Amino acid sequence: MFCSRQRYHVMAVTYSIAVATVAMSICGPSLSARAALSPQGVVHYSDFGARGDGKTDDIDAIVAAHAFANQHGLPVKAHEGATYYIGGKNRTVVIQTDTDFGTAAFIIDDTGVQNRGAHVFLVSSSLQPFQLEGISSLEKNQQRIDVSLPGTCLVTVTNSHIRRYIRFGANRNHGSPQTDVFIVDKDGNVDADAPIIWDFDRITDCTAHPIDETTLTISGGRFTTIANTAESKYTYYSRGIAIRRSNVLVDGLEHRVTGEGDHGAPYGGFINIGTCCFVTVRNTTLTGHKTYRTIGSAGVPVSMGSYDISLNQALNVSFVNCSQTNDIQDGAYWGIVGSNYCKNLVFDHCTFSRFDAHMGVANATIRNSTLGHQGINAIGSGIFTVENSTIYGRNLINLRSDYGSTWQGEFVIRNCVFVPAGGRPTRASLIGGSYSGQHDFGYTCYMPERITIDTLHIDDSSHPADYQGPAILANFNPRMTDDSFVEKFPYVRTREVILRNVTTASGNALRLSDNPFMFKDVKVTDNEPPPDR
Repeated sequence: MFCSRQRYHVMAVTYSIAVATVAMSICGPSLSARAALSPQGVVHYSDFGARGDGKTDDIDAIVAAHAFANQHGLPVKAHEGATYYIGGKNRTVVIQTDTDFGTAAFIIDDTGVQNRGAHVFLVSSSLQPFQLEGISSLEKNQQRIDVSLPGTCLVTVTNSHIRRYIRFGANRNHGSPQTDVFIVDKDGNVDADAPIIWDFDRITDCTAHPIDETTLTISGGRFTTIANTAESKYTYYSRGIAIRRSNVLVDGLEHRVTGEGDHGAPYGGFINIGTCCFVTVRNTTLTGHKTYRTIGSAGVPVSMGSYDISLNQALNVSFVNCSQTNDIQDGAYWGIVGSNYCKNLVFDHCTFSRFDAHMGVANATIRNSTLGHQGINAIGSGIFTVENSTIYGRNLINLRSDYGSTWQGEFVIRNCVFVPAGGRPTRASLIGGSYSGQHDFGYTCYMPERITIDTLHIDDSSHPADYQGPAILANFNPRMTDDSFVEKFPYVRTREVILRNVTTASGNALRLSDNPFMFKDVKVTDNEPPPDR
């Protein structure tokens, strides 16, 4: 059994003997021996002293069980019907083998936490990252780099001398170092589906993260977070499941939140996926967090983002048949997902309050899904496809104005329903955003070069009395009404909009924009089918 399970360890990096020593010191050698002799070749938490009574803090036993399982390449299985209480100790459970939480319940009590930045569970690889030497520069869309790798790797690159994503607005900041993440095979070929998106004339860090060849599966589990009651400010809690290994499947998990009051610190994602690729979350139910307010960096009140899903430097991540416990139209709860530096994100058969990409996504797909009050918010590049979906946001797609309302690529919208502002009276526009032309975001800002809309119904039946019909493009800059306005940082605007079979509940025709001057050079092609005869 040990040999077959060790196929998980592609590079055969031995798990530290020290971890096993810690497990033995916590639970005693007899318990370790009993786990090793388990006739099923499966590690249970009870083997290391877990009570599962919902009252005793079982975190030490859970840590020890997984440490033993990792050392010997054994799967872990929770007892059916058990309830494992996890208090506020500064302990993290490292998962490196298949884990079946089954129908067991886990209570994570955040009312008294020693280290809010410590994840409760960390899904990690035994393959160690390493520095890539000898690479001094990279070019956008470069197809190959001059390296020889032990296998396919996720590569992260940074140039700390250039700042990108210089945020504007109430949460303004000085930006972040230029960062990219992509996949490279053992011969140095860059995966064309996740291309390099920046030019790097200098590189201050280049790290390769080996990709495990086998899939690690996390299944089941009924998790409940007792929410923190800390001061409402940007002190994020990380108390969930962090995934830092590539090729992971999360299947059938549930997460609920209780104990939220009139204040609390925000959460950085119960499922927190970062610096990895090829991760699928399916058949999973999550929970939106209550929205709290604080003072932003500009000295004015802001609503704090608080997430149950967080993605950072993650490629080829899919959410399939997932939903949330609270009403996706309830504005008391923040949008459930936030992401940065990602590529190839997919929502398929999901019902969530929003999709969001803060510091850029390259290629995204939303299909067969329903998105609620916060809709679709994104900046990035590549192809953004929305198909067979219903969107309840203020816009069909909103380009985030705090990051320059930029999308360098195309939008493709097929077979969708758009309910502006969730059915509240509003002047509808399909593509939203704002761009003053006076702020340096650290990059040239673009609108999608081409927008293709094929079969869209706009349910604008609720609207103001003077409503003139939905606009394709919002009024991105109300000050730009003639040639006298000068953009210090010019906006590259949409070139073409292709329409086919767009209908409205109000009966009003689709218009270009409330700012016809700004978009006077946009070509609109209406490919309506001929009427039946």
